[in-house]
Amino acid sequence: MNLPYLFAKRYLFSKKSVNAINIISGISIVGVLVSSAALIILLSSFNGMENLILSMSSQFAPEIKIEPRQGKLFDPNHPGIQALKKDSNVINYTEVLQEKVLLQYENRQYIGTIKGIQGNSIDHQAKDSLISNGDYNLMQDSIPYAVIGAGVQANLGVSIHTGLSRIDIYSPRKGVKNSANPADEFNIRSIQPTGIFKNQQDFDNLVVTPISFAQEVLGEFNRISAIEFYVKDKKNMETFKNNLQTQLGDNFVVKNREEQNPTLYKNVRVERWAVYFILTLISIIALFNIVGSLTMLVLDKKEDMNILKNIGADNSMIQKIFFYEGLMISLIGCVSGLVIGYIFCFLQINYGIIKVEEGANMLIDSYPIALRLSDFIIVFFTITSIAGLIAYFSSKISVSELNKLEATD
Repeated sequence: MNLPYLFAKRYLFSKKSVNAINIISGISIVGVLVSSAALIILLSSFNGMENLILSMSSQFAPEIKIEPRQGKLFDPNHPGIQALKKDSNVINYTEVLQEKVLLQYENRQYIGTIKGIQGNSIDHQAKDSLISNGDYNLMQDSIPYAVIGAGVQANLGVSIHTGLSRIDIYSPRKGVKNSANPADEFNIRSIQPTGIFKNQQDFDNLVVTPISFAQEVLGEFNRISAIEFYVKDKKNMETFKNNLQTQLGDNFVVKNREEQNPTLYKNVRVERWAVYFILTLISIIALFNIVGSLTMLVLDKKEDMNILKNIGADNSMIQKIFFYEGLMISLIGCVSGLVIGYIFCFLQINYGIIKVEEGANMLIDSYPIALRLSDFIIVFFTITSIAGLIAYFSSKISVSELNKLEATD
């Protein structure tokens, strides 16, 4: 029989001689509850924002991308790349030719990036989730068309609804310098935009065209900038990527989505944990209510402790009683807080009770929330560990002070 636990359980739920002790114990439980609920709601909110940001970024980013380790261009006739085209695990394969160019529309100019891709390799994503205006169409009746970024459209003032808007694209012609006619130093092509990408930093300055059109503009018919593709087997994607890197050798770099945009992924995670640790520090302050609760309880149960000592209880047993008391306060508060946090997140996910401010030009109607089991485990161990340490030292100090009072008496 665990006597310290039984005494602690009785003291927790029994009425104290001084009503203030009940109030302080209740405040301690509420403090732990609020801390736990706040932490789980915070982490779930960051999960939702992380999923939203990364999904927006990954809509245009391929699952696997191959780039040259040095320089901007490479010859795609590598044996490993040719074998990749025939791999049954590879889908939506496209060779990419990308470079900065000068864009001109009427009397406006803008430095953008032309990205030539093969066919409609991202058509399955672009139609529904990437286009804010117009249509995603790169080729029709053997005529090339373009889809432009929101930044390009805003700076050039292009209207895609007239059907007559054509953007002039200028790229330096290789091997031509100091020509008598400056226009001879550039490859100049015109193209009509059919759609505009949603406003997003990753492709605000892009002009996406068929790769054949980009080759004419850039004067590069034998080399490409990258290879982008998706794979069927999502579970073993990392293994596939590593094997491909080994197969291609050191002259190429094979990147997954996180490696294509490491800054974005790092910032999202750093911000999440930074705010988590800040809120944890605030929670520690709230958890110190346990100290006051245990101190008051020790004073209230002074006579009970004397009786226990007279029948053989030592300081270690008495300390365990108040330690278990503090631990039960933290467990009740923590579990209750996690349940309340879960209920709030569930309601937000299913009913969107907290809406995004109207006119904020957001892609969502309510604040995103995503629940993860790992967050509940982290919060539970964080709160109970901190509360357990506070309860341990508080009980130790309280029993020590009780002994001093007895010695004085």
